[in-house]
Amino acid sequence: MALLLSCTSVLSQEREEMVMKNILERKSVRTYAKREVSEDQLNQLLKAAMAAPSARNSQPWAFVVINKREILNNLSSLLPNAKMLSEAQAAIIVCGNMEKALEGEGREFWVQDCSAATQNILLAAESMGLGAVWTGAYPREEIIKTIQEALKLPEHIIPLNVIPIGWQTGKEKPKEKYTQENIHWNGWENK
Repeated sequence: MALLLSCTSVLSQEREEMVMKNILERKSVRTYAKREVSEDQLNQLLKAAMAAPSARNSQPWAFVVINKREILNNLSSLLPNAKMLSEAQAAIIVCGNMEKALEGEGREFWVQDCSAATQNILLAAESMGLGAVWTGAYPREEIIKTIQEALKLPEHIIPLNVIPIGWQTGKEKPKEKYTQENIHWNGWENK
């Protein structure tokens, strides 16, 4: 029994280290190798996205997957902050489905819910050796309209962001973002 508990503890520690390493290694990747990203890999990213939490489990998201070169190139030419789509092998547009969004005061929780789904995509991409970057759309009306028109999205589907995806080249490195001054213990005044 003691050996089983010891093995379980070691496996738990290894899993924790692996998860933390993946989180801390995540980076915004804007340059990609010319290597195909498979539909299976894109589906893995979508599974990760849909494992995200959402307010009242409303899951107010929709995902538009792009893996056709002409569409990636067109979006690259239309979106000033997503020029890297011309190099990417695929993209996922994370959208809010306003027909699934909560009513009333909680309506805007769709942004948080879709942001959680986006972070899961970025972390899953990192774990798979893929590179990805969050390029914002919402709340910029001009960008939202551009994406809606280019992809013929229904009015109730609002793009939160566009995530270009491809294989990492190794050019981008993770940044150290931990800053002690951003931490407050037991209230604002206590450090």
